Amino acid sequence: MFCNQCEQTAKGIGCTKIGVCGKSEDVAALQDLLTHAVQGLSLVADAGRRVGLVDQEVDRFTCEAIFACLTNVDFDPLRFQVWINKTVELRQDLRLRVEQAGGTTDTTTPAATFVPAANLQGLVAQGEALDFMNSLDSNEDLRSLKQITVYGLRGLAAYADHAAILGQEDETIYAFIHRAMAELTRSGQGLEQLVALVLECGTVNLKAMELLDAGNTGKYGHPTPTEVPLGAKAGKAILITGHDLRDLDLLLQQTAGKGINVYTHGEMLPCHAYPELKKHPHFIGHYGTAWQNQAKEFPEFPGAILFTTNCIQKPADGYKDRVFTTGLVGWPGLVHIGPDKDFSPVIACALAMPGFTADTDKGSVLTGFARNTVLGVADKVIEAVKSKAIRHFFLVGGCDGAKPGRNYYTEFVEKVPADCMILTLACGKFRFFDKKLGDIGGIPRLLDVGQCNDAYSAIQIAVALAGAFDCEVNDLPLSMVLSWYEQKAVVILLTLFSLGIKDIRLGPSLPAFISPNVLNVLVENFACKPIAATPEEDIQTILG
Repeated sequence: MFCNQCEQTAKGIGCTKIGVCGKSEDVAALQDLLTHAVQGLSLVADAGRRVGLVDQEVDRFTCEAIFACLTNVDFDPLRFQVWINKTVELRQDLRLRVEQAGGTTDTTTPAATFVPAANLQGLVAQGEALDFMNSLDSNEDLRSLKQITVYGLRGLAAYADHAAILGQEDETIYAFIHRAMAELTRSGQGLEQLVALVLECGTVNLKAMELLDAGNTGKYGHPTPTEVPLGAKAGKAILITGHDLRDLDLLLQQTAGKGINVYTHGEMLPCHAYPELKKHPHFIGHYGTAWQNQAKEFPEFPGAILFTTNCIQKPADGYKDRVFTTGLVGWPGLVHIGPDKDFSPVIACALAMPGFTADTDKGSVLTGFARNTVLGVADKVIEAVKSKAIRHFFLVGGCDGAKPGRNYYTEFVEKVPADCMILTLACGKFRFFDKKLGDIGGIPRLLDVGQCNDAYSAIQIAVALAGAFDCEVNDLPLSMVLSWYEQKAVVILLTLFSLGIKDIRLGPSLPAFISPNVLNVLVENFACKPIAATPEEDIQTILG
């Protein structure tokens, strides 16, 4: 086993026995084997496009299969066995049709001719034999760029899948994913060629995030500033965590009138700001604080728990009997809600649990400051900047995690001067989301833009402000101080690079898969840098 795709990877080098995330050696091998198999499918799909043959099932399946390998999504070996076999079945069927259409398919590259073993044990052995990431290239720098591309594609596939679930698709995104996966099977590329591929991944991801934004706002309306209770009400309860708005929507519909209150956790907090979701009277609040506290928060919750998508902690045995998964999320021993989205088992569990026995008041937080809301008061913001009432904007957001060092972000926000605004998004905000930081001219100093899925909104805010001031984004009084954990954060960073955004501070540590020479390229071209030892040092450097 060798896995270094997340920020918490062992010793800052790579997990070799068991993932820090809880991933087993078997699952790691199966994820590598699935990635290898998808490369073979992409080689054929890319050849098909050259003769005008595009298969929508293959496109959607490819995104799902790549997404399944993202950190904290699927840890179930049996599900990977199905994924791998299905990948090869699709490849063989598509190859026949491509050749019938006059196309030529690769029959020499190992990924294109891979034959899966007959049983799970054999598949694990095949995955272990690949040594996939280390085999991408013998050159450390080229291998680093190929790994960045693999991990960027996992984030891109996640956003494309989220968007497709809401009916938003773009054929050019699928075409790029197949072309990039196929390119990673080849050797002989130069540094500049692979850097261009990395940046193209970021460019394509901006389109995927735009589609996801259109899907969310088109179906559920544009978020509006909303005060969300952090306490609880007496009664039966379901906690939903993850990212998937459609799953939440369906859960709210199916629990209507059943005497069950629905609470969000983690990245689902911003859902309270969507008009079509918050109209449900039993959608009542947010439970829990930060990612690192999940281990104690989930067992204490007296109801059913539903996990959607990723960025969630592997459930402990003590409460597995009331944890359910949906979408691509899977762990051995948990009940999985199928594509029919029938949440009856979750509802039955909630009704059987004691629920909250009394009301509790733990205050509230504000969310819903996506691009429409912020740009709706752009005139006030611009005037405040011109009058020096607002000195600087800080975007402090990204992924959270349990690894030491993330308190930097809490301290950073606490120490930002009172004449500065803070934009935040993603689960990293749970280090400080309940801080009462006051306002500037009636505008709250801490603005929650939304999920990591809402990075498009943050980018549009920056672009619009640059337009208003007739300058480039890099010339704005805006600094980005980001935390990362998994591959969605990787591809968002690639998107920022593709837009030419510079001087980004990244932490708590730099990715283990970036070689020293590739890091130098990023520093030279984008002035990207690690966070300083203390927030005071970064604040002083930024504000002068």
